[in-house]
Amino acid sequence: MLQILAPVLYLTAAVVLGYAIHMERDALKRAGVAIAILGVLAHAGSFAIEFARLGGPSADFFSALSLVSLVILLVLLVGMLRYRVLELLPLALPGAAFMVLHKLIISPEPVALETGSAMLDVHVSASLISYSLLSIAAITALFIAILHNLLHRHKGAVLIEILPPLVVMENMLFKMIVAGWIILSISLATGFLFVDDLFAQHLAHKTFLSIISWLVFGLLLAGRWRYGWRGMRVVRLCLIGMAILLLAYFGSKAVLELVLDRRWQAG
Repeated sequence: MLQILAPVLYLTAAVVLGYAIHMERDALKRAGVAIAILGVLAHAGSFAIEFARLGGPSADFFSALSLVSLVILLVLLVGMLRYRVLELLPLALPGAAFMVLHKLIISPEPVALETGSAMLDVHVSASLISYSLLSIAAITALFIAILHNLLHRHKGAVLIEILPPLVVMENMLFKMIVAGWIILSISLATGFLFVDDLFAQHLAHKTFLSIISWLVFGLLLAGRWRYGWRGMRVVRLCLIGMAILLLAYFGSKAVLELVLDRRWQAG
């Protein structure tokens, strides 16, 4: 029931927020956020029930996608207390609804991820949070690219007025990247502590691509700190780093589970 309710609430909130932002209706914005929060609660409730039944988080591909979408929405809703991220919600909400429906319709019978150690729990949690933060950074980078294009062409005045100022989005982008990169560093460090055999555990490609992504985001931050990088160079590097990171985790996981019909387990 909750897995059906969550996407319905997400899609409703996306429509309400999209209309409210376009028409500048503050009351509707608050209503849209409230509906989104109810959707998050339903989404989280469905996971809580599943975790209680399995004795831990599910290890399958579609559950991971759904869980990441939930964390992304949680971060955005909390971030609204300080940053102008309301405009990102109408884009994130349909994606979360899609992930929940995918899990409901396509996902196989869930199997608990057996970590067996506190260090591996830290690794899994850090991976989830870093992917979520860097995903938000990538969404923000896309908005920055759209704004740059509109400003360059002197078009889209309505959209320019709706979206946060460019400097605000750039500041939020770098804060998300810094937080995501630090937590990704923790994920990689803890990952090396429990991996016994990269090839036997099917983790070689995931580890290699994650390190490449970590280096790309590190280069971006170094360029910002040392040379003041801004604009489309930052956007391109952010999107490249996120694409590699998505391929590292979800690409490897998809091949492992959907093509090779194997599920990764610790140990």
